[in-house]
Amino acid sequence: MNIDQSVVTAFTPTGKLRASINLGNPILANKDAVSGEPFGVSVDLARAFAERLNVELELMVFDAAGKSVQAVSEERADFGFFAVDPLRAETIAFTAPYVLIEGYYLVRNDSPIKSNQDVDQAHHRVAVGKGSAYDLFLTRELKAAQIVRAPTSPTVVQTFLEQNLEVAAGVKQQLEADANKTPGLRLLDERFMVIQQAMGTPKRRGSAAAVALNVFVEEMKASGFVALSLQRHGIVGASVAPSA
Repeated sequence: MNIDQSVVTAFTPTGKLRASINLGNPILANKDAVSGEPFGVSVDLARAFAERLNVELELMVFDAAGKSVQAVSEERADFGFFAVDPLRAETIAFTAPYVLIEGYYLVRNDSPIKSNQDVDQAHHRVAVGKGSAYDLFLTRELKAAQIVRAPTSPTVVQTFLEQNLEVAAGVKQQLEADANKTPGLRLLDERFMVIQQAMGTPKRRGSAAAVALNVFVEEMKASGFVALSLQRHGIVGASVAPSA
């Protein structure tokens, strides 16, 4: 993949390539407990893209998806890693997805809620991470249930427990990990959505930049880079998206 210099310029208006990294989704990125450095598939892809452009990389790390999206939308970051969503697409040019992630509901063991169809009731309150893909999706889809927004996706179960809510919604792996720490919780048996995780850049950077980023993502999927990154970081339950 040969990069035109105009594309490099479009991605690096400050002289560096600024990547927006969201720690709110543990499948994509986490923080090393000792060094404090972020790691994960999104960090690996960011570094690979900087190498492709032959530019210096700056990681801009956020604790929630909404903050990460806002940084790219406002052009404080040059690209990022997001769940594809129509609202976000108003300001961000998305690539095809590189990873697919499942969204699930969590309830208490004694809850009368047995299936996804039981969730959307007027007396039910659903905890979601503010600005997350689940927040955006369920805001559109739920007609009767009330949405309660936790500050970040990793604090969804904490909010669910502290406010005695009926349902928590989020990344399957995050909910499973939280349920393992807190007895008396269970996931419902089926996913309510599949999240398409993609890379994205501000639309104002132009079509050439968007095309270059999309070509990069397709190459990273086809070469096995994404699959190997997921394996190296011990990620289960997420799959490499099919070729576009």
